[in-house]
Amino acid sequence: MAKDTIGIDVSKDRIDAYWHSRSEARCLPNSEDGFRNLCAWLEGQEGVLIVFEATGAYHRGLERYLGMAGRPFIKVNPKQARRFAQAIGRLTKTDSVNARMLARMGVVLELTPQPVEGEDVHDLRELLTARRALVKDQMAAKTRLATAQSPLVQEQLCRRI
Repeated sequence: MAKDTIGIDVSKDRIDAYWHSRSEARCLPNSEDGFRNLCAWLEGQEGVLIVFEATGAYHRGLERYLGMAGRPFIKVNPKQARRFAQAIGRLTKTDSVNARMLARMGVVLELTPQPVEGEDVHDLRELLTARRALVKDQMAAKTRLATAQSPLVQEQLCRRI
């Protein structure tokens, strides 16, 4: 089993953290200051695995900071986390309950940390996400252009494309 885990529920503005072996909880801002406070909380503790769900854009800052700080972490699929919660009978879905569940999941499933990605990989991933959004927007504009009647709308769509 994992030596120790901290489960983190990540939302837009804050992170809720729960330290499994200590039964301690913290609510921190989802910002560099919050990440710094999280690492200060862990000061001197080695081998503590941090478990959090992939939450689109909201978890990326935490993932990047932990990687640069050399802290072991595992980013889990939200469906996997939800199924684990259902399996242990945790149907309530609040941020603090989610953090506890993720910490327990790390211990019970003996999760291992994922390799730390370089700064370039994070940048490339963000660029790829932006490109996909632009391509999707371009396709939608082309579809609308095919049925647009107004010359003004057609002109705006052509410029957008």
